[in-house]
Amino acid sequence: MADEAAVREQAEVVRRLKQDKAEPDEIAKEVAKLLEMKAQLGGEEGKHKFVLKTPKGTRDYGPKQMAIRERVFNAIITCFKRHGAEVIDTPVFELKETLTGKYGEDSKLIYDLKDQGGELLSLRYDLTVPFARYLAMNKITNIKRYHIAKVYRRDNPAMTRGRYREFYQCDFDIAGQFDPMIPDAECLKIVHEILSDLQLGDFLIKVNDRRILDGMFAVCGVPDSKFRTICSSVDKLDKMPWEEVRSEMVGEKGLSPEAADCIGEYVQLHGGMDLIEQLLQDPKLSQNKLAKEGLGDMKLLFEYLTLFGITGKVSFDLSLARGLDYYTGVIYEAVLLQQENDHGEESVSVGSVAGGGRYDGLVGMFDPKGRKVPCVGVSIGIERIFSILEQRLEAAEEKIRTTETQVLVASAQKKLLEERLKLISELWDAGIKAEVLYKKNPKLLNQLQYCEDTGIPLVAIVGEQELKDGVVKLRVVATREEVNIRRESLVEEIRRRTSQL
Repeated sequence: MADEAAVREQAEVVRRLKQDKAEPDEIAKEVAKLLEMKAQLGGEEGKHKFVLKTPKGTRDYGPKQMAIRERVFNAIITCFKRHGAEVIDTPVFELKETLTGKYGEDSKLIYDLKDQGGELLSLRYDLTVPFARYLAMNKITNIKRYHIAKVYRRDNPAMTRGRYREFYQCDFDIAGQFDPMIPDAECLKIVHEILSDLQLGDFLIKVNDRRILDGMFAVCGVPDSKFRTICSSVDKLDKMPWEEVRSEMVGEKGLSPEAADCIGEYVQLHGGMDLIEQLLQDPKLSQNKLAKEGLGDMKLLFEYLTLFGITGKVSFDLSLARGLDYYTGVIYEAVLLQQENDHGEESVSVGSVAGGGRYDGLVGMFDPKGRKVPCVGVSIGIERIFSILEQRLEAAEEKIRTTETQVLVASAQKKLLEERLKLISELWDAGIKAEVLYKKNPKLLNQLQYCEDTGIPLVAIVGEQELKDGVVKLRVVATREEVNIRRESLVEEIRRRTSQL
């Protein structure tokens, strides 16, 4: 049993951890211990024996966070719709066999569900594989779609950097047989539009091609059987220096030092059209059929990106590998560049905020006759974007509105509840977003204060004189300006005034 001294000691441990801004998981563990000790000490029947917390790698979103999140979703959906996308949805879990073998080394991060009804199921890991299954199942050969939904990964979470076990993905994909690189260029334009619109700071979209990577591995002497595993090592170059990646290739994956050094010469190159031209002349790469095809398409892609006016933010980068097994052609990833903060604080560095590529073989894996549907798509890393905006707004101490209420219906005297309810009903029926305080006789000052606190821009005040005159007093909260409006004109006046906000 815990005694009071032990409880005080544990409370001090929790306080210090919070002060030192320790890892959330560590704090949660010590808080759990403290609650348990307090429960033992209290000895009350039915006292908490469990800890009230969200599961590891998940979080709750309060009204403020949801307001920011909705703003971001709206910007993304507006862009997807601008480009002509339809919307679909798929189940949160799939048959386990649908997901296995599609994610390379990441397959170990799939959440399996216990057999509940004769089927082995897993929570979806991304939205791309379910999309491919949907196309094959419904024999769809041509669609431009977006899908925004939660996915699940048994990953080691780093929640301060927007890395969770349950998180949203925002996907845009173009499926169908088209002329090369036109849909691919549009996906990159979409990334550029969204990141510019959200004003996250400077960003760079890195582009490569799986065929260039495979051609590079072949000319460097990597055995076919090691292509995918070496690819996932190269994919770590954004997080690890080349020396560590090289030692993983040679030490853990059994690649010859010569092959690793040859890869090293290529993966440290990045640039634009000049680099593409240079590699097309490269004596080794130009002899490889796959690499030559990839470079030809990359050149075409950059021509289209020039027409879209976005090459300034795009870099052809040979270290970009993207570890997922299903990519077959162009691959890309958008990263935020470190920005210096005006207040000398550390700036938030969250790495990749979007990624995608071409996956021409995935639908064929599900089709009984192996019919292929070429696909290219992009996924926006909403959680990482959201964590940046949340931290930025916190630092700026900006007040965030959590409702869209346009007007509060208030009264100036007592015994006017019925009149307030009549008026608010008229406003609701006209589609106006309105609120009323749930008190019979609220003080006018309290009603006005409520508007100040919640950011409601207008107050419609009913009083005895106003009722006699058939008017409503409309008050602008910010300027305190008041004007009498005929009751029949009130809806139109509220619409006019709130459309300017």
